[in-house]
Amino acid sequence: MIAVIQRVTQAAVSIAGTDVGTIGRGILALVAVERDDGEDQVHRLVERLMGYRIFPDADGKMNLGLIDISGELLLVSQFTLAADTAKGMRPSFTPAADPETGERFFDLLVSACERRVPGRVACGRFGADMQVSLVNDGPVTFILRAAPRQRKPSGNKASFAHADSAAPGT
Repeated sequence: MIAVIQRVTQAAVSIAGTDVGTIGRGILALVAVERDDGEDQVHRLVERLMGYRIFPDADGKMNLGLIDISGELLLVSQFTLAADTAKGMRPSFTPAADPETGERFFDLLVSACERRVPGRVACGRFGADMQVSLVNDGPVTFILRAAPRQRKPSGNKASFAHADSAAPGT
């Protein structure tokens, strides 16, 4: 899964001129589900959305996460983030999950976030033509990845590692 997160003072998503989700201070997350994603990636992204330290503490350093500031979260599905743009002049969406799978995991993400911060999650509608407005605070924007599990090159067939895990000592 991929999320582009922005620290915002406010954000909204609308469909056909009608607001379907609005938040105050918090995070706007544009989210794409990739072909090999599963529940592990959903849960990893939830943890990162809740705890990623992008809000300033009393000293002005980015040391606080969404939960720490009692912030709000706006989740918007955006499959175009999963595009392969390495070649040519047209994106390939081969890396993106099929629509049914993408919607299932996006809905799981929304539900899991709602359980963590009840009453503070808003979202767009999967697959809809949406208009997103925001006031980026900072500006502060990050790309988060909760990559599918990959086999370690150790040769042990049962050995897996998260691609977004840091190496020991880093």
